Amino acid sequence: MISLTPHHDGSALYVTGGGTLGERCTLRLRVPQSWGKAERIWVRSVQDAEPRYDEATVIGEGDGWVWWEASMLHVNLVALYRFVIQVAGNEVGNSEQDGPSYWHLNNAGLHNRDTSDYNDFRVTTAKAAPAWSHDAVMYQVFPDRFARSSKADARPTPDWAVACDWDTPVQGSGPDVGRQFYGGDLDGVTGKLDELEALGVDIVYLTPFFPGRSNHRYDASTFHAVDPLLGGDQALINLVEAAHARGMKVMGDLTSNHTGDAHEWFKRAQADPSSVEAGYYYFNEDHTAYESWWGVQSLPKLNWGSEALREAFVTGEDSVVAHWLKPPFNLDGWRIDVGNMTGRLGAVNINKEVAALIQDRILGINPDALLLGEETSDAGAGVDGFGWQGAMTYSNFTRPIWQWLGNPSARVDFFGTPLPGPPKVSADVVLATHKDLSSAFSWTVRKATMNALNTHDTARAASVMIAGGPLVAATLSMLLPGIAVVFAGDEYGLEGWNGEDSRTPIPWDEPARVVTDLRSAYAALAAVRHSSAAVADGGMRWLMADGDVLAFVRESPTESLLVVAVRAAAEVPVADLGLSSEDVQALQGPPVIRTGEVAATEQRLHLAGPGAYVWRLSGVTVPAV
Repeated sequence: MISLTPHHDGSALYVTGGGTLGERCTLRLRVPQSWGKAERIWVRSVQDAEPRYDEATVIGEGDGWVWWEASMLHVNLVALYRFVIQVAGNEVGNSEQDGPSYWHLNNAGLHNRDTSDYNDFRVTTAKAAPAWSHDAVMYQVFPDRFARSSKADARPTPDWAVACDWDTPVQGSGPDVGRQFYGGDLDGVTGKLDELEALGVDIVYLTPFFPGRSNHRYDASTFHAVDPLLGGDQALINLVEAAHARGMKVMGDLTSNHTGDAHEWFKRAQADPSSVEAGYYYFNEDHTAYESWWGVQSLPKLNWGSEALREAFVTGEDSVVAHWLKPPFNLDGWRIDVGNMTGRLGAVNINKEVAALIQDRILGINPDALLLGEETSDAGAGVDGFGWQGAMTYSNFTRPIWQWLGNPSARVDFFGTPLPGPPKVSADVVLATHKDLSSAFSWTVRKATMNALNTHDTARAASVMIAGGPLVAATLSMLLPGIAVVFAGDEYGLEGWNGEDSRTPIPWDEPARVVTDLRSAYAALAAVRHSSAAVADGGMRWLMADGDVLAFVRESPTESLLVVAVRAAAEVPVADLGLSSEDVQALQGPPVIRTGEVAATEQRLHLAGPGAYVWRLSGVTVPAV
């Protein structure tokens, strides 16, 4: 359970200015009058590794809140800060002292003790992700399994592949996992853009389109061509042009950590130890063995200590990174595969240096491009905005949501752990996990981090969760800060017990293979997301995390969105949400989103579960100074 407590986040409601060294930024804090009377408040910042305190002043009151404001000098690339709140001795909590008590508010929450700087709020000088990502809905496409154009029929099955019909069952394990070949291509993607537009998609994210010797193509044989099996270069040009004509963006998927062992660079490196390309990789002294991704010999690891590799991959005029962002291809950004492992090997760690190099090159070509890095576990330390602008990660959203909505009988791969499936947790544990694993993000990074229910590397949410759970999770993905993510097939309720099993061909013309048709529900969620200023640029406050109930509000000056998610039928006391009388009245009207039955009185919300419910409420007014 959460009671109303002091609140701050990185949105424009609370932060003005900053982002430039030597600039002062204005920081605001809301203190609920029901919490207790704050006597004094300071912003504690860390400047050149030394704490500094700037006292705040009251700027006004309204709707049961007292607003405070302070000014902080932005001294370092990352400006860390928290609020220190002084209250009368026993007014808040159980103080054991006779005099005042002190509370620390950081990005992880409110504490009555000193805490590590790691979870402090932060404002940075890093280039924020482009505005088009703020309310975007990303749709992930695994090209081999998405759609076949008529041109695919004329292409021969490659020698490494096992030819499959579109309705051939996908194998989740065994020797043919990477060899099953269904023949989806990029013209097939282009042919389905109308369907994606109707779903509310803004970003088409393609897993690798380079030639390889597998259906996933993370084992590239070159980075300078589109796989002919996908239609070649012209098919990508056509796809991007058609997407742009609809106002959509297209992102590619790039492996900066490794190539395939059939890559043109690696072939030259193996054949000639004195070649430039030999320095691109980690060979032993006699050139008979090499480092690879997790010991998989078909994926030799790149050595970012090589200046020649940096030029070929990033800085050169026609480098890998640059080639596809320029005409005629005009990609809108990259997702970097295993970004967390790039530039890391044992004692070597130049990960952030490489990430910053890639960002600098990308934004030098297109300042409005987006760069995301895969960081499968705790992404807080690795994703600071100076390299990857946001993360593809599972720790702060996907994993806790799986645990909350998981079916106890589900037997799925739980992110490579030895557990048979996600252990069930209550809503308060979900919130604690989410805060722990997102509190090190700046607000700009958090807004650009993917909220994925599942991806091509995980089990499907439909196989993990209780009936009705995936749509509840989709609502959270759409309305929490971050980029909403749909993995192709989610809208049809497709299933899969692990990443390989989840790569099911999309049942475009096979209604018998549609498990649950969620297209209209996804389109409705996307419409709310796109129409809400609170989602695009607003702040976010948690209101409740108790057993079967999660509730939060997204807030902006013009409107707010109240989101209540339940995994079982629940009665929510309206008073516990801390709403104004005007907003309590608004709850009597129909929600803009509901996935189950709802009955509302001024005292209680009666909600069917599992379900998700969204109301539009009034905006938040910051008192004028």
